[in-house]
Amino acid sequence: MKDEAVPAIGEAVRDTSRDRVGRVTDHPGPYCRLRPLGGGREWDADPSHLRAMSQDELLSALLAEVNARSRQGR
Repeated sequence: MKDEAVPAIGEAVRDTSRDRVGRVTDHPGPYCRLRPLGGGREWDADPSHLRAMSQDELLSALLAEVNARSRQGR
């Protein structure tokens, strides 16, 4: 994302510096705070390393999260 385009709280984004996907939960200082789609520990990300996700990418990431969770129960 460009520096001017800080994602909105609740928006799903890809952190390209960490190759992780999360939802924006806050904007503390110059960073965005992200939480994994399936919940978990938040991390801070530089907004210049965030990329908005298409609906197809978001659906794929959510499905991967559900599949990973289902394998943990075995």
